[in-house]
Amino acid sequence: MRVHIATDHAGLELSHYLIESLTAEGYEMVDHGPAEYDALDDYPSFCINAALAVKADRESGLDSLGIVLGGSGNGEQMAANKVEGIRAALVWNQSTAALAREHNDAQVVAVGGRQHEKEEALELIKTFLTTPFSNDERHVRRINQIDEFFSTGDIAGKEINKH
Repeated sequence: MRVHIATDHAGLELSHYLIESLTAEGYEMVDHGPAEYDALDDYPSFCINAALAVKADRESGLDSLGIVLGGSGNGEQMAANKVEGIRAALVWNQSTAALAREHNDAQVVAVGGRQHEKEEALELIKTFLTTPFSNDERHVRRINQIDEFFSTGDIAGKEINKH
């Protein structure tokens, strides 16, 4: 499996650890930056590029997921979620890591580098990477509704309050 990874300065040390650890486990890691520590870096482009690469891989039939890291993971998740068709999930325990894949078919995981020890973060990410999507009809339906709203601003048969 190919795994695209991006971070900001707060997750850079964790990113290096994850790249080394996951490569040793057989994952093809692709680093989208940053290349070096800069306390004033801007993470959106790194995370968007990782999400775009996941999208391109999946559209071409490759088995691919992504990881975005930051101090909390919140902003990085928000950036990745701006890529059409990508669902990025912030995870903080084993349950949220598994459910992000199982129920939401998330393709990108966001983790706060300042929120977890590196070994714990690795376990969360491994859970995410190894949990399959359930393909349960209710989850497919809900994902389709999210995608429909993203592209049209509406969800057929549902009331959307436009203020």
